[in-house]
Amino acid sequence: QVHLVESGGGLVHPGGSLRLSCAASGSIFSINNMGWYRQTPGKERELVATIISGGSTNYGDSMKGRCTISRDNTQNTVYLQMNSLKPEDTAVYYCNAYIRTVARTYLEVWGQGTLVTVSS
Repeated sequence: QVHLVESGGGLVHPGGSLRLSCAASGSIFSINNMGWYRQTPGKERELVATIISGGSTNYGDSMKGRCTISRDNTQNTVYLQMNSLKPEDTAVYYCNAYIRTVARTYLEVWGQGTLVTVSS
């Protein structure tokens, strides 16, 4: 079994910053792509950012220029640094990863989500 655990969410004022973390654990052989998505009730889950093992990144339009994704492959951890947060950034942020297991199967895994609330 493979699990992703997010942390770092919370309440911030507009213009503030947060850093989200997501750690993968379990029967992992390697992790190709890791990323962050967010979802607000009544809306579709949307891409925030992804990063492959080699370091190449891809950003969605919603937070481009206001966030930076990074990863520590030695820790199987991905981070999302968010700056200049706006009320419309309020959402549950989910970690996502494509993982090759020790059994040589491929899994898409989602974390449980961490709530980010941006409010004055």
